[in-house]
Amino acid sequence: MLRWLSRRGSEPLPEGRERDTTGAVIRTHDRNDYGLRVRRGRKYGRVTRQRLSFWTSLVALFFLMYLSVFGTNLPFHGKMEGNTSSTRDVHHNTSRLDVLEKPKHRKKYFPCEVGFVKSVDNLVEPKDFMNFTKFTLTYIDREEKYHSHDAFEARFGGHQTLEEREESFYARNQTLHCGFVKGPEGSPSTGFDLCENDKEYMSTCHVVVSSCIFGSSDYLRRPTSKKISEYSKNNVCFVMFLDEQTMATLSSEGHVPNDRGYIGLWRTVVVRNLPYVDMRRSGKVPKFLSHRLFPSARYSIWLDSKMRLHTDPMLIIEYFLWRKGSEYAISNHYSRHSVWEEVLQNKRLNKYNHTAIDEQFAFYQSDGLNIFDPSDPNTPLPSYVPEGSFIVRAHTPMSNLFSCLWFNEVDRFTSRDQLSFAYTYLKLRRMNPDRPFSLNMFEDCERRALVKLFQHRTTLSPPPAAP
Repeated sequence: MLRWLSRRGSEPLPEGRERDTTGAVIRTHDRNDYGLRVRRGRKYGRVTRQRLSFWTSLVALFFLMYLSVFGTNLPFHGKMEGNTSSTRDVHHNTSRLDVLEKPKHRKKYFPCEVGFVKSVDNLVEPKDFMNFTKFTLTYIDREEKYHSHDAFEARFGGHQTLEEREESFYARNQTLHCGFVKGPEGSPSTGFDLCENDKEYMSTCHVVVSSCIFGSSDYLRRPTSKKISEYSKNNVCFVMFLDEQTMATLSSEGHVPNDRGYIGLWRTVVVRNLPYVDMRRSGKVPKFLSHRLFPSARYSIWLDSKMRLHTDPMLIIEYFLWRKGSEYAISNHYSRHSVWEEVLQNKRLNKYNHTAIDEQFAFYQSDGLNIFDPSDPNTPLPSYVPEGSFIVRAHTPMSNLFSCLWFNEVDRFTSRDQLSFAYTYLKLRRMNPDRPFSLNMFEDCERRALVKLFQHRTTLSPPPAAP
């Protein structure tokens, strides 16, 4: 803009006038006396200088406003995280400017046809479908204070040692950490507190569709009622977990539960005392631990709160579990398939503390995680990165064990569960070569055919770095 103003200020006047501005004014008004000519010439110059000063000040004002808003986020490529980044780390990190830039041509992804049966009326669970790997799991309910830990603090996930973690990967009769761990008698609750009426209702569910909204991060999206059969409306539990803040927000927007706690098909369950400061990590409790929350359930479907279900849940179970002979189904990611790519993307978008991501990734590599090779015929999965917003499960021992193991990784490391999925699955498989886990990783386009996708209401900020 300054260059444009400069060009306008130095532009020559039309022919027949003097080159300097004051002379041009004198020539036009030569019949006036000398004093008047000089005075008008100065006035014209003063007006020009005032205009230039006005525009210069305006540009400066815009620049100062820009600095006040974006100044702290300007990219400084010489700054390294924690002043300890190696040259290799700097190569992998991406500047803040890269985060702000939008791709010129964002690829679009579409649903594809899914071969559902036409009706749920004649659906019958296949005989011996639950005849997968058999063993018995029990869960650590309470931890006592260790004598060597004077500053013991009870945690929802417990205090699992690395030795206990290693042993928990064996598919055998065992007692393991899987959330809901209480502290010593008399210690405060570790979180995820539910009222007794809700617990009683949840204990009666045999087929469950569940989701959650914590921290008012999303709108309430009800399942498309006309797509849900009367059988499912009467026999499937649709449970939406909400914290008190979200419940208050939804009520103010007109979503008020009826006397039985329902908003549409959703049976609302209010969670008090969330177990983690990180809302995303708290959201992994209903996502992974449905077998703990619904102890009588045989099947469960998890969907992220950014989705509206518009497919009958029994059709989903028939297609992704019964027909495929699988006990766990999850879709692959729509664009990324390597954990290496997922690590870089999480750091590029500042999804979590970079040091925590690096520590988790280094641990996994040291324990045998290899880069995904789609050309390798022995690769056990079509992708090492899931689109974890939609999960279909049979509550079998192996499915329950995998869910506990995956939750424990989220509890120990970062809440970015896509970083820990492949490692957890591959380690479970490696340590139990004679005990198969039937996992169906289906196409992302099929996931898109089951639901309607929306944007989150708000983006939850990553948790602060550990001190």
